[in-house]
Amino acid sequence: MPHTARPAQKRFEPRNPEWEATVRGSFARQGVMTLIGAEMGALAPGHCEIRLPFRADLTQQNGFFHAGITSTIVDSAGGYAGLTLMPAGSDVLTVEFKLNLLAPADGEYLVAEGQVLKTGRNLVISRGEVYAIRNGAATHCATMQQTLMTMHGKEK
Repeated sequence: MPHTARPAQKRFEPRNPEWEATVRGSFARQGVMTLIGAEMGALAPGHCEIRLPFRADLTQQNGFFHAGITSTIVDSAGGYAGLTLMPAGSDVLTVEFKLNLLAPADGEYLVAEGQVLKTGRNLVISRGEVYAIRNGAATHCATMQQTLMTMHGKEK
């Protein structure tokens, strides 16, 4: 009997009617994103994309994006994907994440995609993927699993 092992992608409904303004406002206040030159790309309930153009001062000794930079943008992409689903008046905080580096982050820019897997009252589980883009071709360079915490009553 044929079957599909993976269920259809779950559609999430935001609990905050101002979710997009909340997320974009939070991103604008995050100093590290400004420092490294990251930009928010696509944003939807349960999904966030962050793009980072190449800069030599963001590299490690071999000229690839440093793993710390890769982890910084995917942590934020997963976190902001989670924040899209949190209630009004709350904020997000990463509890933990696990990052696997799959290939050197060697590209003209990086794209980090965060996607919520499951959301609850206090915890959100998300995953993240990072792609290095060079000449229009993407190399999957990192994958992340993440747990987020809803900080109720902490929105700025």
